[in-house]
Amino acid sequence: MTDPRNIRIEDYDYPLPPELIAQYPLEKRDASRLLSYNKGLIEEQKFTSLPELLPSPALLVFNDTRVIRARFNFQKSSGAKIEIFCLEPITPTADLQQAFAATDESHWKCYVGNLKKWKKGRLQLEISSNYSKLAVWAEKIGSEKDTVNIRFTWNNSSLSFSEVMEATGHIPLPPYISREDEEADTSRYQTIFAREQGSVAAPTAGLHFTEKVMASLARNRIATKWITLHVGAGTFKPVSAETISGHDMHHENYAVSRELILSLLESVANPVIPVGTTSMRTLESIYWLGIKLIKHGVPDEFHTGQWEPYKTDEESLSKEQALLALLGHMDKNGTNTLHASTGLLIAPGYRFRICNGLITNFHLPKSTLLLLVAALVGDDWRKAYTFALEKKFRFLSYGDSCLFLP
Repeated sequence: MTDPRNIRIEDYDYPLPPELIAQYPLEKRDASRLLSYNKGLIEEQKFTSLPELLPSPALLVFNDTRVIRARFNFQKSSGAKIEIFCLEPITPTADLQQAFAATDESHWKCYVGNLKKWKKGRLQLEISSNYSKLAVWAEKIGSEKDTVNIRFTWNNSSLSFSEVMEATGHIPLPPYISREDEEADTSRYQTIFAREQGSVAAPTAGLHFTEKVMASLARNRIATKWITLHVGAGTFKPVSAETISGHDMHHENYAVSRELILSLLESVANPVIPVGTTSMRTLESIYWLGIKLIKHGVPDEFHTGQWEPYKTDEESLSKEQALLALLGHMDKNGTNTLHASTGLLIAPGYRFRICNGLITNFHLPKSTLLLLVAALVGDDWRKAYTFALEKKFRFLSYGDSCLFLP
C-alpha cells in the first residue's frame, strides 16, 4: 500500500462559490440531484433513481447516529454572548450514555465562542418550557489546547442531561451554514433512521433517504444494514499542514453489531456500498481490527490508528478472515455489539478491503473527506467536481448527493 503522507493538500483544492453552498434543505428529502459516477462515466440523475443505478444484489450500510442539541447560547449580565459547543463527555462520566442520563451534573469537553469575554464565574441560562422554569449553569473546570472542560448543572433533578439539552440546546449546524438553526432543522438535520444519540454533526449522505426510496431499494434486492458512528466536530477540521503527514486525524467512536458482520460475510460476493464517509470509515476500520486480532491477539484498546494500514505488508488477510476473527471475539466474550474507535485516514494510496463504492455529499476543498473520495476514484474526483460545479449542483451538508462506483 502506498504511503500517502507526502500528499500535498493544495492538490485537492477547487473553487467553491459561496452561492453553491446549500443554506437550507430542499422541501422534499429525496428531491435532490444525484451525480452518478460509474467506472469513469459521469451523469446527472435524480436521487430517486438511486435504486436503479446501484448494482443488484448489493448491501448498503447506513449510520444510524442521532445529532444532539450540542450548542448552548449563554448571555452574561454585561450582554456578552458566550456559545458553548459540547464535543464529548469527560470524567467522571466519560461514557456517552451515562453523561446523557446524569441528573445532577455532566462534564464535557467543549469549544467556547467568545471565551475572552468569560474570565471567571459561572454562566446561567434560563428558559420557560414544559418543565416550568429551567435554569442551566456552566462552569469552567479546566482546559486543553483549543477546548475548555465545562461542568453543567441544572435546577431540576427529575431531568436527565439529555432532556436538558433537548430543552435548552440548539442543533449544531456546520460552520459554513451562515444562519442560526431553525425549528425545521430539528427534523431535517437528522436522517429518518437516526436512533443512537451522540453526534454533533449529521451523517449527511443519509439525509436524502425517504421511506419511499428505502422501499425501492428493497424491491431492487439491495439489503440495508446499520452501523453507529458518532460524528465529531473534527469532521470539519481543516488540513492546515502543507502535507497530510502534519495533520492529526480526529478520532470517533463507533459500534457494529453481530448482525452486520454476519451480513457482510453472507454477502461476501456482493458489492458493499457505505452511505456516507462515516460508514465507510467504520467498515474499513473493522477490517483492520480483525487483522489485529489475528496477528496480535486481543489488543489493549480496540482502535485503528491514522496510519496503521499503511504500515502493513501487502500480503494481508482476506476480509472474510478479518470478519470471522471479529465474530470469534464476540462469541468468546458473549457480546452482540463491538465498540471501538478509529482515527483512520483514508487517502489516495489506500486499498479498500470491504467497500466497493460510496454514496456521499459534496465535500469542502482541501478536506480529509475529499481525500477519501480521491482514494476511491483517483484523479477522477476532479472531473466529477468540475461537472458538478458547471451544472450548479448544491454543495455540502444540505446539498445534493453523489454515487461513486469505481
